[in-house]
Amino acid sequence: METSSQVLSLHSITNTSTECKPQVLHPTIPILLSMLFLACLVLNSASLWIFWFHIKKWNSGMILQFNLALVDALLTPIVPLMVAYFSLGNSWPFGQFLCQLQVFLLSTHLYGSVYFLMLVSIHRYLAVVHYSTRTLWKKKSFLKKLSLFVWLVLCIQGLPFFIILKTSFLNGSVKCLSIHQSELAYLYLYYNMFIVTVSFLLPFGISLTCYALLGAAIAKMSSVSLRGRVMKTKSLQMITVSLVIFVICFVPLHVCRTVGVIVKYYDISCELLHQVEIAYYASWIFTMVNGCLNPLLYNFANEKFNESVSKSLRKLRFTK
Repeated sequence: METSSQVLSLHSITNTSTECKPQVLHPTIPILLSMLFLACLVLNSASLWIFWFHIKKWNSGMILQFNLALVDALLTPIVPLMVAYFSLGNSWPFGQFLCQLQVFLLSTHLYGSVYFLMLVSIHRYLAVVHYSTRTLWKKKSFLKKLSLFVWLVLCIQGLPFFIILKTSFLNGSVKCLSIHQSELAYLYLYYNMFIVTVSFLLPFGISLTCYALLGAAIAKMSSVSLRGRVMKTKSLQMITVSLVIFVICFVPLHVCRTVGVIVKYYDISCELLHQVEIAYYASWIFTMVNGCLNPLLYNFANEKFNESVSKSLRKLRFTK
């Protein structure tokens, strides 16, 4: 009978022999990532400028939208690092601390977007369907405190990513946030399952519920008055953009990452892992689209933002 040490030794040899080599990414991935980053940078900078300098009096919903724009601003220092990393054949040249910082900010941006989109959906439902009811969600002081609490949760949630996901030396190059990093694979698996359930599926479910109730309510609204027609149109546009953001920007990343950690942990197949690896990095491109779509959400959800954009465009035309 084999001893436990012999079994562990055999398991170690098997893992080493079946170690999958990282794939070189297609150059279109960093190119598309760069193009989307520039578009997001322009749109988000314009949104923050309008929020801060053009709108004098904020309503309660604008506080959540501004925090969503701040979350998108976190991409500014890290996407150039990602582009450089992908362009160099997935070889990380910036040291361990910047790798950990990148992972932390990516986590904060991703789940900050999910949380604030959820809060926007709740606020919109209450503002439209229960507009005559007194609620804390209409008080700016409450929403400011709620936003600060979300930022605190994001920092606490991102801290394990910062501590756990470090650089690794694989096949002659340094890897950062790579699906091939084997250290603490079991921890990646279980923490990923926890994060996907609590930080994505739960907020997504709440958002879907709010928008389903909102859609049912506005379907019964009268379209006779101009205000009624505008309310229905804006709400439908907002529901559409929000659901597109969730489905296109967030679902692919969570699916690819979950499949990747499962395939890596159970050492299922190198070929399958390579396919998932390419899909995982490509899913970050879809996630980047989030920063380009959020300004549409502000425009549909907030009349003041819409008016400020229209005034700015008219001024640009007049100066020309």
